[in-house]
Amino acid sequence: MRPMARAAQAAVFAAALAAGSFVPAHAAVVPATHEPVVSGRPGPSVPWADASATNRAAGLRVATYNVSLNRGAAGDLVSDLASPNNAQAQAVAEVIQRTAPDVVLLNEFDYDEAHEAADSFRSNYLAAGQNGQDGIDYPYVYAAPSNTGVPIGADLDKDGTVGGAADSFGFGDFAGQYGMVLYSKHPLVEEEIRTFQTFRWKDMPGNMMPRDYYGPLVSNVLRLSSKSHWDVPVRVGGETVHVLASHPTPPVFDGPERRNMRRNHDEIRFWADYISGGQSASYIYDDDGARGGLRPDERFVVLGDLNADPRRGESHPAAISQLLSSPRVTDPRPESTGAAGHLPAGFGSFIDPLSPPAPADRTGAAARLRTADFRGRGTGPLRVDYVLPSRNLTVSGSGVFWPAEGEDGADLVAGDPPRTSDHRLVWVDVELPSAAGGATRGH
Repeated sequence: MRPMARAAQAAVFAAALAAGSFVPAHAAVVPATHEPVVSGRPGPSVPWADASATNRAAGLRVATYNVSLNRGAAGDLVSDLASPNNAQAQAVAEVIQRTAPDVVLLNEFDYDEAHEAADSFRSNYLAAGQNGQDGIDYPYVYAAPSNTGVPIGADLDKDGTVGGAADSFGFGDFAGQYGMVLYSKHPLVEEEIRTFQTFRWKDMPGNMMPRDYYGPLVSNVLRLSSKSHWDVPVRVGGETVHVLASHPTPPVFDGPERRNMRRNHDEIRFWADYISGGQSASYIYDDDGARGGLRPDERFVVLGDLNADPRRGESHPAAISQLLSSPRVTDPRPESTGAAGHLPAGFGSFIDPLSPPAPADRTGAAARLRTADFRGRGTGPLRVDYVLPSRNLTVSGSGVFWPAEGEDGADLVAGDPPRTSDHRLVWVDVELPSAAGGATRGH
């Protein structure tokens, strides 16, 4: 489908909202079918890796990385990571070791209930030095169920059959495919972790769900999150930082109803409302039934592969701006040398035929912000991965691990497909006061 111009898209949705096409409804909470897994087994600390980044003198480094460690069948990732010899996992671990985050979210990491894959990746790859890098110990790990591959029992994609990846609460061939895992050097406040896997899309006021497409039965049960939304409080010295993790559905593979674009918009809106708190978040309930969002004084970082570029691609024109324009959020605008000039000649008009990027986008500031290279899928480089701290955290540095050709580490991201992933690791350094009033840093 040829994408609409952004102005036209915005007009369509504004008209639909004005006409009452998106009517909010409310329903009881559906309890989660699986308990999340938290593991915290402290181990010996290791030296900092020599990250190719700035401002490591103080603060907390938080990162997100879509690692493409998803496999075609349940158990395949567990098997791949059981030994320390998987080439892709070695390369992914090397990127993490080179940037040395204190807290890192991995998207597209298959979930298993016994969290074998998460534990094996930690011990066999992250803790083991890769290609001359120092290993990193992450004593605290969080993994929880995902909506991917959980059957809904209806024909969501209208192909005439019920069952399969596209007829699940989130696209997936098996439960947990394309899941998430969080690694941390700092303790997790386990009793305060909140998950929103079962929050129903229809319970968001003014949502963009295409009800006519889904019909009343599906509309009443369809969950908002294509994977899950997590609020994982991390304790750093005497302070708590809420790690708000998610991986909204890509706004593609749509028909004229644009169901995935709409869902992506609302999955991002969920965090915008959650961090606003108060009345804006009063409709939100977690998997335990608790309601509401964050308090105005709480510190947080929104992170993940949010699948929305502010300038290009097929996301809703207002999707990511809901966060980037929030008065509670700082956009550090992480950059890299490798993304600049990476767009091949003639690619701009192919990305969005109705809104080609300005020439400056090829090598200028916008180009340096890109975090993923989708040439193999025909969309080119985009900015879709974000680490967005709250304004009560001071940003001291940021970056995207995308070395330019000839720079150290460039081989990890070169090629189509690369040895690692079509996404790049994005990191941000923040400073926060300790109980004594100084800066804190994890080791």
